[in-house]
Amino acid sequence: MANERAILTIPNGLTLLRAFGIPLFLWLFLSQHNSGWSFAVLAIGAFTDYADGKVARALKQESALGAAMDPTIDRAYIAATVIALAIRHYIPWWIVIVLLLRDFWMAGALLYKKRTSGEIFKVSFLGKAATFNLLYAFPFLLLQSGHGLGRVAHILGWSFALWGIGLYIVTAIEYTREALATGRKS
Repeated sequence: MANERAILTIPNGLTLLRAFGIPLFLWLFLSQHNSGWSFAVLAIGAFTDYADGKVARALKQESALGAAMDPTIDRAYIAATVIALAIRHYIPWWIVIVLLLRDFWMAGALLYKKRTSGEIFKVSFLGKAATFNLLYAFPFLLLQSGHGLGRVAHILGWSFALWGIGLYIVTAIEYTREALATGRKS
């Protein structure tokens, strides 16, 4: 029963809602070409990423499942969204390549850390900031255009995206150093 309570929590439900948003966004954006509803799904995804951790701490519903599921869903959300945005020419493909290479690199670093110490990475403040920036960039990039509010969305979207990409790379370096240091101790 205790395991069920650790699984069936409000924060895990918010993370699961974000996971269900991935195929919904892809369908709305790539198949239906519906920018308005696509924006809403991305905005809800960004909000639930912010809210799940806050709610978990406030309600004392933190769990190992949530700690593992949240960054995994974040990676899937980011990968699916940047690929979709690149397919529709909202962003250049180099962003997709950089973010996916970083995630593949981190998968290797995680495997190394797990093999050498039996531990996984604890999400750092910079890691959270990188994810925050990327998840908030996408809705703005979806609304970008060359005039009016679309121009403001363009500026905000690219600001969040470039900060997020930079922080993503910095955190990869930090996590790699941590994994290597852990490996030397073993």
